[in-house]
Amino acid sequence: MLPLQWPSPMTSTEIYLLLAILGALVVTGGVVYARRRALPPGKTPPELTAAPSDRALASGAGRRAEVPVRPLTPEELARAAEQERYVAGLARTRGGFVAKLARLFSGRPRVSAELRDEVETVLFTADIGAKAAQKLLDQVTDLLDKSDVADADKVWAVIRTAARQILNVPAAPLDYSPNPPPYVLLMIGVNGVGKTTTLGKLAAFHKAAGRRVLLVAGDTFRAAAGEQLEIWARRVGCEIHLGKEGADPSSVIHDGIYRGAREGFDVVLCDTAGRLHTKKELMDELQKIRRSCAKALARARGVGEAEVRGPHDTFLVLDATIGQNALAQAVLFKETMDFTGLVLTKLDGTAKGGVVLGVCDELRVPVRFIGIGEKVDDLRPFDPDAFVEAMFGDLDDAKA
Repeated sequence: MLPLQWPSPMTSTEIYLLLAILGALVVTGGVVYARRRALPPGKTPPELTAAPSDRALASGAGRRAEVPVRPLTPEELARAAEQERYVAGLARTRGGFVAKLARLFSGRPRVSAELRDEVETVLFTADIGAKAAQKLLDQVTDLLDKSDVADADKVWAVIRTAARQILNVPAAPLDYSPNPPPYVLLMIGVNGVGKTTTLGKLAAFHKAAGRRVLLVAGDTFRAAAGEQLEIWARRVGCEIHLGKEGADPSSVIHDGIYRGAREGFDVVLCDTAGRLHTKKELMDELQKIRRSCAKALARARGVGEAEVRGPHDTFLVLDATIGQNALAQAVLFKETMDFTGLVLTKLDGTAKGGVVLGVCDELRVPVRFIGIGEKVDDLRPFDPDAFVEAMFGDLDDAKA
């Protein structure tokens, strides 16, 4: 009988190779097991099914169906780009009271008197104005009263709806093609809100639309105002009407409008001196400027002054960074001067962008443009839906 022969010991290389093979088998088995667990009962991972026959492949059966992706239309692409601009421009506001609200409702907290008090505190310290804050609070409180747990999605849906109702102020679209032309805009506001810069950006807006634009330097009190507007005129590629330094602003604006009509301009944009809203004599002078606009248009049309009320539009420019003080300014201006639209500047530089809700709710005057950046085209026509979605859209982003 032959003695038993023991196999020779394995080398270290063979041991490593065997362990690698065993490891690969364990990983593969684990993946297959996990895939089967993830599938509904009776389903089998597609890679474990029998391969389709040649005939089936030839006929197209067994191939994975490709879902066609519809390309976005130019309108949809433009809408998406506009929404991105709003989101970027309102980033600081979203990091303010919006983020505080988002944190309150994260994790579906239980409804309590304490939660209601916290919501009220956030809204009434948010620079959105007392009336607008009360409207949002009423809507949220009504929702919370119907449930034991605060559903964040439902809360934000209610806030978005209420905000849209506040911002959608009934107003006719702006008509830049009156008959006869030109379209005349008068810009008013206190010192430092950005009237002259806004006019320059508006000139660029109209120039891009193919309109012939004339800027009128009606701010004759500030020495640098005419020079600043002249720089904008060169930058945009439009013409400018300048009066002498210290000249009567009403006279300069009258002559500028009449020139615009006589020389066939489509749009005449008139600057005015910044004025303290608390100084009655300065505010009263706006009425004189308004009458000068009416006289110039009546003269150009060959009609009586009684047939022309004034410029086609008067925009009040407000600085969003001063929050509720901007609302107070607007209320005082409204007592002296009728204006047809609002322009909110510097929204990108403040957490107080909610003031837009306050001024719309208090005055019921539409916001026509907002400034959300330093670039020329960062003065955007106001879109209430885009504004609301940018402020209250992505809740996870707001909480960050």
